[in-house]
Amino acid sequence: MKRPLRVGNASGFYGDRFDAVREMLTGGELDVLTGDYLAELTLLILARDRLKNPELGYAKTFLRQMEEGLGTAHERGVRIVTNAGGLNPAALADALRALAGRLGLPVRVAHVEGDRLPARDGVLTANAYLGGGGITACLRGGADVVVTGRVTDAALVGGPAAWWFGWGPEEYDRLAGAVVAGHVLECGTQATGGNYAFFTDHGVRRLRRPGFPLAELHEDGSAVITKHDGTGGVVDVGTVTAQLLYETAGARYAGPDVTARLDTVRLDADGPDRVRISGVRGEAPPPTLKVGLNRLGGWRNEVVFVLTGLDIEAKARLVREQLEDAFAPTTDVRWELARTDRADAPTEETASALLRLVVRDSDADAVGRAVSGAAVELALGSYPGFHVTAPPGKGAPYGVFEAQYVAAGEVAHVAVLPDGARVVVPPPARTRTLEPVPEPELPKPLPPGPTRRAPLGLVAGARSGDKGGDANVGVWAPTDDAWRWLAHALTVDRFRQLIPEAAGSPVARHVLPRLRALNFTVTGLLGEGVASQARFDPQAKALGEWLRSRHLDIPKALL
Repeated sequence: MKRPLRVGNASGFYGDRFDAVREMLTGGELDVLTGDYLAELTLLILARDRLKNPELGYAKTFLRQMEEGLGTAHERGVRIVTNAGGLNPAALADALRALAGRLGLPVRVAHVEGDRLPARDGVLTANAYLGGGGITACLRGGADVVVTGRVTDAALVGGPAAWWFGWGPEEYDRLAGAVVAGHVLECGTQATGGNYAFFTDHGVRRLRRPGFPLAELHEDGSAVITKHDGTGGVVDVGTVTAQLLYETAGARYAGPDVTARLDTVRLDADGPDRVRISGVRGEAPPPTLKVGLNRLGGWRNEVVFVLTGLDIEAKARLVREQLEDAFAPTTDVRWELARTDRADAPTEETASALLRLVVRDSDADAVGRAVSGAAVELALGSYPGFHVTAPPGKGAPYGVFEAQYVAAGEVAHVAVLPDGARVVVPPPARTRTLEPVPEPELPKPLPPGPTRRAPLGLVAGARSGDKGGDANVGVWAPTDDAWRWLAHALTVDRFRQLIPEAAGSPVARHVLPRLRALNFTVTGLLGEGVASQARFDPQAKALGEWLRSRHLDIPKALL
């Protein structure tokens, strides 16, 4: 048997900690270092870069990181695998070759292409989510650095694992294990205590600068999630559970290479800052690939009015009525009053509420001077204490994300090796149409007993995020007794009661007993995706924390 593969992560998004590459390369042993730079919003940002300069379209940060890290990686024999190629992986590969030449390094660079699809009129980007096959082919072809465009985040780990162990395309359980490990690593420090619901259990000092995660992958598909010795943060069953639930949905976690069964995942403590993942089962992948489309949706403007002291509701009503005539009939107008004010407040800021106006229109003029000018003109003739948080602007374009699906065989997945040879990655020979998993048997409920009105977050953790216009909220119980209560108490109806914003949206609940977790999907809560900024928290990052803050009757035995 081959020794375990040590895969680290140094980026969870475009803009993550710059020095993470150096930290991961010098902090301990690694075989592969990955970096995830792409998100739905990132591709829109890169598309705007490329409109200005066709030679761009990739994550420029990664190239700067390689200026100081490529030599260290070469000396230590660490291979680099990243999706920083974005919309132009070939250009980034060329830039890396030029960099290696300037540094005098004999580094072999390969890239993966084929994710970029023809876009219909009005669409800025159309990219299929490829699997890890192209990465595997590049590594087999001798690449030291592999640059991709839009692949699934987990493919950055699954591709190297298949290369290292020589797995075939139908070794589904092993591939699924690598996908699960890849999903844990993909968001960087979210696996090592970042954005963690129970962060107070570990102390602020320990979490001040969490280290980035790594996985020790074994030939049977099992893995241990850990981090370099001496780095900050924490890896425990809770932090790994939280990341497993992030931006997933039901028991079947579909990808281009394999469908991983999240309801088979087993997590066990394996020592300090070590969590073992085992038991993962896999199935044939679906016959289609997800395609992410980004387009400009129109123009958007925003004004936030500050309402201080008494008569908050009346002040809000006055300014709304004063601005009614400023909006064109086609303009989408949304008002939101956040009652952040307190009675008899000790500071002016805590005596103030915020009235947020958001306008959208296909016509830039309708949300530009027509709105900002009308707001400014109220300065001396509106409610007492009139002021805004920032001068109104002229408006800005906003984006819309849409997901579609195409047959896997229609996408040309190609690995371009260091010598320029082009290797076509065939689509899966076997596929399986996705079907929902029947809800498993719930645990026996706790016996009746006294309860106390208290926040849900005292007995349950949560992590939330976005998938296009849908919000995902994963909720888990840290103990068996809390799970026995949570599985019966947090129904779809109760979720809607606690999150009134979801009242008009379809809500699905998925049960994952081995993780003591429930995963909720709220369809359409985020409108047309993060770039459209349809709500106060456009990526639903804090939706789970709002849920944890809501009060309900909790058994005193759990408190």
